[in-house]
Amino acid sequence: MRPEDLFHTGIIVDDLDAARDWLTAVAGYRWCDEYAGDQVVETPAGELTVPIRFAYSMTEPRLELVASVPGTVWVPADSGVHHLGYWSDDVDGDVATLVASGLEVEVRATMPDGTGRFVYCRGPAGPRIELVSRKLAPVMTAWFATGHLPG
Repeated sequence: MRPEDLFHTGIIVDDLDAARDWLTAVAGYRWCDEYAGDQVVETPAGELTVPIRFAYSMTEPRLELVASVPGTVWVPADSGVHHLGYWSDDVDGDVATLVASGLEVEVRATMPDGTGRFVYCRGPAGPRIELVSRKLAPVMTAWFATGHLPG
């Protein structure tokens, strides 16, 4: 991981629409289309399907607002900064480095080829680290630029 690979700050919120509206009114943020759907993730307790909703800002510095999901890593809504999201050229390799440094994997999603899509790791202090496969960068960059989910 490198500081220049940081591309968003994630915040968990109870009311995604209200948080988005508030950040627009107070700080002038513009938003991409919201994503809503089920996400299959692996946790230490086993596989879980999570109904997830989130929105990225088009405006930089980029924010990701994630609707809270009770009983998952996506709580509590009043936690402040939930995670720092980094692009990764090798999610699995970077996770191994983080684990060797004392962080624990909380949740992991995979690409169709079985490699890491995104992973949340948590250490003894500070916000979580999210690693996102750089393979997703072209699609996400287009989403950020236009505000619309591709395809």
